[in-house]
Amino acid sequence: MSNDTTPAAKVETVVIPRSSDLGGGFKVLRALPSAQRRMVGPFVFLDQMGPVQLAAGTGLDVRPHPHIGLATVTYLFDGEILHRDSLGSVQPIRAGELNWMTAGRGIVHSERTPPELRPSGPKLSGLQAWVGLPIRDEETAPAFVHHGDTELPVVAEPGVAVRVIAGELYGECSPVATRSPLFYADVTLGPQRQLSMPSEHEERAAYIVEGAVNIDGEIFPAGQLIVFRRGAEVMLTATAQTRLMLLGGEPLDGPRFVWWNFVASSRERIEQAKEDWRTGRFAPVPGETEFIPLPEAPPPAAEPR
Repeated sequence: MSNDTTPAAKVETVVIPRSSDLGGGFKVLRALPSAQRRMVGPFVFLDQMGPVQLAAGTGLDVRPHPHIGLATVTYLFDGEILHRDSLGSVQPIRAGELNWMTAGRGIVHSERTPPELRPSGPKLSGLQAWVGLPIRDEETAPAFVHHGDTELPVVAEPGVAVRVIAGELYGECSPVATRSPLFYADVTLGPQRQLSMPSEHEERAAYIVEGAVNIDGEIFPAGQLIVFRRGAEVMLTATAQTRLMLLGGEPLDGPRFVWWNFVASSRERIEQAKEDWRTGRFAPVPGETEFIPLPEAPPPAAEPR
């Protein structure tokens, strides 16, 4: 008889993120997509940025680049990024705030350290996720919204705080409009404090940012994405001061092709986006002349995920 209290009965996959260099020595840990897991709910991409302190006089400089078929979800723990996009949006994002950019049929944006923070050597720590759009919304008009830290609801009790970034969780609902059922939350747990994973969502995962959690006697340290089995009752116990992200939701309505910054339900749409960027048919970011060229040696060829 199987023992359904063992971690193996509750944990489907553990993803160890790989390091990826974004240029200039700025590295991220990429948890999604991975060989072990392509998506969790509608989440097709998850990067941890930092924590890092950049050299004095430098900063993050992600030049204008395009997206289709997804929403980018940027959330910081420390530091500041200035977002600019082809809609004319200019928005700094700071710790505890949310930038949600819907690419739809196509958008271009840049992400940079603000000039005033560069002389002292800026700090940066946070995550960026991509949420795939349902097929009906892949060609929707691009859009951008920002929500400050006081707009995002927090569920708190002694030693436990859950900030609901997107979707609905523990009876609270984020103000950001999503295109499919999902949840995304920033959780802090004091030592030995516990949190039960919500069971109403079809796919669920926890990314350990710092500290560690105990699940039925097995310790999962920082830098791991833990994907849970559907329907399993999971209790997370912090072994030290711990920060983690909860994410998941309803799977997308079919496989997705992912190539560079493009997500689509067909290879043909990916090829069109490549040609559109190569020939300058995407709208530019006002005030910016730099851009990231289409990769000559691209990421692995688009495969359904």
